[in-house]
Amino acid sequence: MKTVLGLGLLAAAVPATAASTDPLSMLGVNLGKNGSTLSAPMQIVILLTLLTLLPAAAMCVTPFLRITIVLHFLRQALGTQTAPSNQVLVGLALFLTILIMQPVAADMYRQGWEPLESGQLTAQQAMDQAAQPLRAFLMRFARDKDIRLFVELAREPAPRKPADLELKILIPAYILSELKTGFQIGAVLFLPFLVIDLVVASVTLSVGMMQLPPVMISAPFKVLLFVLVDGWNLVVGSLMKGFYQ
Repeated sequence: MKTVLGLGLLAAAVPATAASTDPLSMLGVNLGKNGSTLSAPMQIVILLTLLTLLPAAAMCVTPFLRITIVLHFLRQALGTQTAPSNQVLVGLALFLTILIMQPVAADMYRQGWEPLESGQLTAQQAMDQAAQPLRAFLMRFARDKDIRLFVELAREPAPRKPADLELKILIPAYILSELKTGFQIGAVLFLPFLVIDLVVASVTLSVGMMQLPPVMISAPFKVLLFVLVDGWNLVVGSLMKGFYQ
């Protein structure tokens, strides 16, 4: 009797073991009748993966990109090494980005989330509506040359009107445009400080001060010049006006 009972328990355990060792089940994918159902653990994994990519995506489609590049060039031009620190520069860029993007985020909320919450639109329709303000913002600063480049790379027909451009074309075009603009502003910021470095280097060489690096002598003059002209106000004001024009 015990032998028969043991064989019955073993037979009942075999299907359960086989099901638990199914590769798809172990990955959290449960194939239903249509073969497209994901289990809750798999959905959580996908959601967490997308959340890790969200900060990088948000940085690339906002003014944060240009602002951080310009502030980095400014610190290099001043020659202050780690002053201000990276945390301070990132914090400043973040708050300036929030100030610029607040109207765009408000429009995205009104056009996408509110109709979805009230049941007027489906999730896909809400996403399309919410993308319209972002698309308009990206088109303001994306250069035509960069847009044409990515249209050719994507091997898609040229759109009839700018509103027909997809985000997969606009986002990389916007990133290239912002990189060029940020480097242009950084090069302009370098010029006055480069003149100070050249003057100090020529003076130190003429008087025979070979032991003291010219950078150490020019650094206080560059900081003094930057403070006297109220450099932070000028740089931040110019950056903000460039996005509001």
